[in-house]
Amino acid sequence: MGFLDSYGDNSQQKQAYDQVVNAPHKAALSHELLAAAASYEAAKAYEDHEAKNGKPANHQVAKELIASFAGAFIDHIVETKGLDFVDKEEAKYKGASHPRLVLTCMY
Repeated sequence: MGFLDSYGDNSQQKQAYDQVVNAPHKAALSHELLAAAASYEAAKAYEDHEAKNGKPANHQVAKELIASFAGAFIDHIVETKGLDFVDKEEAKYKGASHPRLVLTCMY
């Protein structure tokens, strides 16, 4: 079972991801929606990274990778959709929370 399998095609995070990615420029996106989308994107990026490089050396490295992937996605969306700093920071925190929980169960 892959890391992304924990989300499923109809998960809240996948639906949020589709909504955020397909939103028009300057869309009004809540930090909750953005965090859920970032969570899904981080899981996708983590699976891609793991496929190319193997499993991270330890759980801490895996958590740092997840936070980085979620943060990069949020920065990209904030820059292209025009969100404010508070939404950005709250979404970064929440966006890494779910994947970290899944990682904890995996390690």
